[in-house]
Amino acid sequence: MNPSATKPPHQSQSLTDKAEYTSPADKSGLPAGTLVHIGEKLESRCRITVTQYDAGTLIRREINSIAELQQLKNDGMITWINVDGLSDTKIIENIGQELDIHPLVLEDILSTHQRPKLEEYDNFLYMVIKGISLDYEKSFCLQYEQISILLLANYVITFKEKADDTFNPIYVHLQNHNGRMRQFGSDYLAYVILDTIVDEYFVVEDNLDDIMDPLEDNILFNSGKEMLQTVQQIRRGLISMKRNISPLRELLATIQRIDSPLLQPKTLHYYGDVYDHVLRVSDALESYRERISAMHDLYLSSISNKMNETIKFLTIFATIFIPLTFIAGIYGMNFEYMPELKWRWAYPAIWGVFITIGAGLLIYFRKKKWM
Repeated sequence: MNPSATKPPHQSQSLTDKAEYTSPADKSGLPAGTLVHIGEKLESRCRITVTQYDAGTLIRREINSIAELQQLKNDGMITWINVDGLSDTKIIENIGQELDIHPLVLEDILSTHQRPKLEEYDNFLYMVIKGISLDYEKSFCLQYEQISILLLANYVITFKEKADDTFNPIYVHLQNHNGRMRQFGSDYLAYVILDTIVDEYFVVEDNLDDIMDPLEDNILFNSGKEMLQTVQQIRRGLISMKRNISPLRELLATIQRIDSPLLQPKTLHYYGDVYDHVLRVSDALESYRERISAMHDLYLSSISNKMNETIKFLTIFATIFIPLTFIAGIYGMNFEYMPELKWRWAYPAIWGVFITIGAGLLIYFRKKKWM
C-alpha cells in the first residue's frame, strides 16, 4: 500500500506548498516514501507524451492526465510514456498507482541527486542515468539532467527534469516500419534510450577536444589568470563527468548478469554494446584528466619560468651596478684629503671606469650565456 495514501489531505498539501527542496538534507525528518521534488525545478509544468507502436502501427500523442492512460491500454503494443518535468508530484504518484510502482522508487524519481543505479523489482526494473550536455554560450559549462527509466513487460516510462531534444532521434527511428525498434519489445526500447543518452557523452567529448587542443597550444604564450580559470573549470567538469559516468559500468554489467523475464537474451547483446561505449568514454575521460593535469603543471612551470626570467634580469641589473655603487660610495665620502678629488680629469676618468666595468660585465654575462 502506498504510504502517501494514508496521509491526511492537509499534510500532503503542506508538503506541496513548502519552499523548494534543493538538496536531500532539506528532506530530513520526512517519512520514507514522501513524494517531494528535490532539486532545481527546470520545468514549470509536467508534459506527458505517450507513444504506442507495434510492427504496423505507430501512435504518438500528448495527454493531460494519467486517467487517460486507461483509454490507451493495449496489450498488443509497446507503450512508451515520457514525462518532461517533475514539478507536479501528483502526476508521479498517479503513475505509480496506475502501474503499481513501489513508493520508494517514486521518491527516488523525484530526488534528482541520485547516483546512476539499477534496481530490480518483481514486475519492473528501475534505472537512473545522468544526461550530460554542453551550454554552448559558455566555455565548457556542463548541464546535468537526471533521467529515470522504468522497464515493465510492455511499458517503458521515462522521467526527465526538462523538455529538450534528447529523445528526438528515437522518435525518428520509430518512423521506420522495418526497423528493429518496431520488431522488438520494451527491453529493446530501454536499450535505445540508454544508448541515445550515452551517445550525447561523445558529443561532449568532441567539444572537449575543440576546447583543449588550442588551450594546450597557447598555454605557454598566454599564461594569465583567465587561462588558469579555464583549466580549473575543465578540471572540475571532468571530475564531475567521471563521478556521473563511472557508475554506468556497474549498471550495465548488472543488466547482463541478472535473470529477469523483462530482458530477452537477444537484447542483452545490445546492452553489451552500450557497456563498451561507456568504457570508451571512461577511458577518454582518464586521458583528458591526465592532459588537463599536465596543462596545469605546464601553466605553473610557465609562471615559474617567467618569474625566474624576471629575477634573472633584475639580478644582472643589480650585479652591474654593485661595483659602480661601491665606487660612487667611496667618492661620496666627505674626507678632505682624497687625492683624486683634486685631479683635473678625475670626473671623466671615473665615468670611463663606470662604462668599462658595465660593458665588461655585460660581455662576460653573454659569454656565460646568462643573458
